[in-house]
Amino acid sequence: MAIVITDECINCGACEPECPNTAIYEGADDWRYADGTDLEGNVVLPNGKEADANEAQEPVSDEIYYIVPDKCTECKGFHEEPQCAAVCPVDCCVPDDEHVESEEELLAKQKFMHENE
Repeated sequence: MAIVITDECINCGACEPECPNTAIYEGADDWRYADGTDLEGNVVLPNGKEADANEAQEPVSDEIYYIVPDKCTECKGFHEEPQCAAVCPVDCCVPDDEHVESEEELLAKQKFMHENE
């Protein structure tokens, strides 16, 4: 399951540099699948979605920091716990019930994005 940043976010930015997948962005900022990953050009994501890894994507939120569900692995393959939640001063990084994935799916997504590690 991905992590989501709730409306309680105070926009402190503590979470963004902690994400090993570069899945966290400041509100209103465009994001790319290629950011912080080994992905380039046209890719087929583990969920079957096709995308250009280098193409700018619409922000998930215009007001607060946000996490891209397609890039979030809950830090599986990197850390024992989600680093965004570990550093958040207001505990607004919580499991996203809208994007539930098994540990195997999260690890496969991590390996897909970071095949050269």
